Amino acid sequence: MLFNKNLIIAGICSLFIGAYFSQLYTQYDGSNGVANSILTLLVEYSIDTPIFAILFYKDNKSRYVDILTGKKDPRKIKEDIKKLFAAFSITECVYSITKVSLQYQFLQYTNLQSYQAAMISSLIAWGLFFILINITIAAMCLFRRQAPYQSPANRIGTGSTSSPTATTI
Repeated sequence: MLFNKNLIIAGICSLFIGAYFSQLYTQYDGSNGVANSILTLLVEYSIDTPIFAILFYKDNKSRYVDILTGKKDPRKIKEDIKKLFAAFSITECVYSITKVSLQYQFLQYTNLQSYQAAMISSLIAWGLFFILINITIAAMCLFRRQAPYQSPANRIGTGSTSSPTATTI
């Protein structure tokens, strides 16, 4: 849940700044829809990525601390970074292609203002992105909850089907 919250907050910031940039760019070079679309995407990434990284770190920093030693576990950090990179690589390609192509189409073939084309194309691409990122993260088991360690003595009476049987002498 925190993962989606962080994506939404970062995405909303980039959505409005990207729309503002697109409109501003149109005032200087109104005829170049391809450049407007690509540069708007780059502006969105320059806002979205750092905000998401900061929020993700803030919400998950305790997850990477070893309970016994109180020190950061670099193995867990490295493993999650690899999974996040893989998940984002796949989904960001879909987002980028969808966003740029839709914004270009809206700029060329509709009467939408640049900020409207940027916002609508971002929202549509965002929808695809959210579906894909959640499927990818679930498939990679990035946020699976790990049950705390229970000794065999603590497992008795927890409703497990493999409880020991009592013998009488």
